[in-house]
Amino acid sequence: MEEKKIRMQLQCPMPKLDFDVITLGHGSGGVLTNKLLDSGVFDLLSNDILDERHDGAFLELNGKTAFSTDSFLVSPIFFPGGNIGELAVNGTVNDLAMCGATPKYLSLSFIIEEGLPVKEFWEILVSIKFACEQAGVQIVTGDTKVVEKGKGDKIFVNTSGIGPIHQKANIGARNITVGDKIVISGNIASHGMAIMSVREGLEFDSEIQSDTTNLNHTISSLIENFGSDIHLLTDPTRGGVATVLKEIAQSVQLGIAISQNALPIDTQVASACELLGLDPLYVANEGLFIAFVAESIADEVMTLLKKDENGKNAEIIGAVVTEHPKQVIMESAIGGKRVISMLPGEQLPRIC
Repeated sequence: MEEKKIRMQLQCPMPKLDFDVITLGHGSGGVLTNKLLDSGVFDLLSNDILDERHDGAFLELNGKTAFSTDSFLVSPIFFPGGNIGELAVNGTVNDLAMCGATPKYLSLSFIIEEGLPVKEFWEILVSIKFACEQAGVQIVTGDTKVVEKGKGDKIFVNTSGIGPIHQKANIGARNITVGDKIVISGNIASHGMAIMSVREGLEFDSEIQSDTTNLNHTISSLIENFGSDIHLLTDPTRGGVATVLKEIAQSVQLGIAISQNALPIDTQVASACELLGLDPLYVANEGLFIAFVAESIADEVMTLLKKDENGKNAEIIGAVVTEHPKQVIMESAIGGKRVISMLPGEQLPRIC
């Protein structure tokens, strides 16, 4: 993946401009705005719909459709494994995928702080282009605003997305039944700890990388193969795995039992969590999903996931049970029982 990103950067050199930083004038809607958009956004993200440069996008959609929106204010805006641009694309793409949809079109809006180096803005744009190509989506409309120095923090991004629901999909908490197996697609806590390692200046034998990636192709394969036996999909972003599972247990009024030994986590991520006193169950993820699947297909789901780059570290971490309704209980590594609750406050601010 990193090699593909580097190739994209080499293929998209920054154009020669007569300004080095973003100024208030670049958000005025006038000459400077057009210079910024013409030499950057419109050229780099060009497609038939965006090239219309209309106030909105004209789309053709058929059947049941999913729509999602998300805003991103991660700090720092560049982090190991990604930046705020690809995070914004992947985040909304994945939200749509969790609905059982095929992401098609995104809107893209920037709120930029005066003084942001154009070089950084260009790097973010290139990452957005890369993420869109990987996910198979198009940016079709958007907006750019600039705020005074000190009134923002470099750049905030909003993306909204839309796409048709897969014909075989029937995703919803209402489908969860006792005996369902709970599958997690990969190592937990990597994104949150990639951000924290930069903030805290932590160094390890190898750099902790964010797991930000698009999951839509992986999800599409699961739905195509297993259809309505995929009962629920969700991505454990802010609040982590623990908060998502607790919300679901409360929603369906059933119990959830998980095993600490089954939870996949990178050794260095686990060490970083321990060093900072953080529970990895509550740390944000950006390239993971949790699937509640019928018990009868759980092994087949695992076989399929293990063949996918996004699922090579997948594990069955637990099951839905009749005992302890509305509660999530984890069997610890030493055999004890622990009640898992929602994240009580803000563990890691501005993580996405």
